[in-house]
Amino acid sequence: MTNPLPLSAVILAAGKGTRLRSTLPKVLHSVAGKPMLEWVLQAARVAGCEHIYVVVGHGAEQVQDEISADDVTWVLQLEQLGTGHALLQVKDHLKSATTLLVLSGDVPLVTPETLDRLAVAARSNWGSMVIAEMEEPGSLGRVVASQNGNLERIVEVADATAEELENPWINAGIYALPAPGIFDFLCDLKPDNAKQELYLTDALTAAADDGKSLAMVALEEAEEAFGVNDRLDLARVHGVLLRRKAESLMKEGVSILDPSHVVIEADVEVGRDSVLHPGVSLTGRTRLGEGCIVHQGAWLRDARLGDGVLVQPYSVLEEVEVGDACQIGPFARMRPGAVMKERAKIGNFVEVKNSELGAGVKANHLAYVGDATVGENSNLGAGTITCNYDGLGKHPTEIGKDVFVGSDTMFVAPVRVGDGAMTAAGSVITKDVPAGALAIERSEQKNIEGYGQRKLERRKARKK
Repeated sequence: MTNPLPLSAVILAAGKGTRLRSTLPKVLHSVAGKPMLEWVLQAARVAGCEHIYVVVGHGAEQVQDEISADDVTWVLQLEQLGTGHALLQVKDHLKSATTLLVLSGDVPLVTPETLDRLAVAARSNWGSMVIAEMEEPGSLGRVVASQNGNLERIVEVADATAEELENPWINAGIYALPAPGIFDFLCDLKPDNAKQELYLTDALTAAADDGKSLAMVALEEAEEAFGVNDRLDLARVHGVLLRRKAESLMKEGVSILDPSHVVIEADVEVGRDSVLHPGVSLTGRTRLGEGCIVHQGAWLRDARLGDGVLVQPYSVLEEVEVGDACQIGPFARMRPGAVMKERAKIGNFVEVKNSELGAGVKANHLAYVGDATVGENSNLGAGTITCNYDGLGKHPTEIGKDVFVGSDTMFVAPVRVGDGAMTAAGSVITKDVPAGALAIERSEQKNIEGYGQRKLERRKARKK
């Protein structure tokens, strides 16, 4: 039979996840930069689901607060009485006949391609389900096929015989089912099993017994069926998603020297011909242009880099914007609100916060630039500090173009320095500096003749 019904998705996300030993709802635990539930929602959207229903129970308010999604209808399961009971809660929310893609909120590795295959199989059958072959199926339910290759029955591990446990084909918990047709079988469920729950799998077995054809779609990669039950599973799934992201970037022209030792989260973008060294972490919505080089140990979150940027080892960039051909580090820190225009450079142990460094600006050593603007081609010497905080509030420092700042200069904000000005090394600048001027603020040097020699002689005398 042909099934022309539109697609909807039902994501079962009501589980407590007690084996994770966490107060956080299970589906909100993050893998590769997103809560597990977000990964499943993304797959459903890409697969073309017109409506998405998420069944929530434990921590429902927290889940809804964390997952901001205008296209989701939240369905509350007050009592967690099993997967069949969870799906049944959606019945009254459906306004028309549809094919339901039934997914689990703790199985985040499912891909849109698999959901497409599942939907295609459902069009010529009553429904379809995903199966996978695993060498060590563990606690996953086993699938028994009929001679024509359709479902015969699904057996939960707690209720399986020894012979059934030898079966390597497992139920991935991913289905395409007709609605309202599936609800006829769900309404007849009885909790006559080891857990006293209403199993969705029992409804599918009943449908098969009634002559309904459920096609089985085998996974090419069994890892898509991995669910998260404990912290070990969480780490395994996280690793798979990171690997997928790295492989995708390498196919697009990014060099990753050691893919197993980088962290690149889901929403990160990297331009072609960029090179990522081992130990790099690119997180949040970080974006790198083309031809960037990021060296070992660098950590970036929500950073936007132009083309040809060099990030030296162990630098930290968070919520910043960096122009083309800039250089950063090693051991530099750019805090939120920092902006570097093209060709600017900050070196080792330089910290920039909520400041703009103009094109060609250099701060090569040991500087702190906070709440400041620095005009193009200015040079900040080693030890430059903008004293932006007076104990009550933050104040700005404005440094013009082509300014040369001598080493160990401190700017006591608020203060302005005009274009082309200079400051002498060791100066504490508390007043505005006119354009083109040299500012010197330090006490007169005094030399006390013979003082050092006398001190040396006294130390030698004490040692005798």
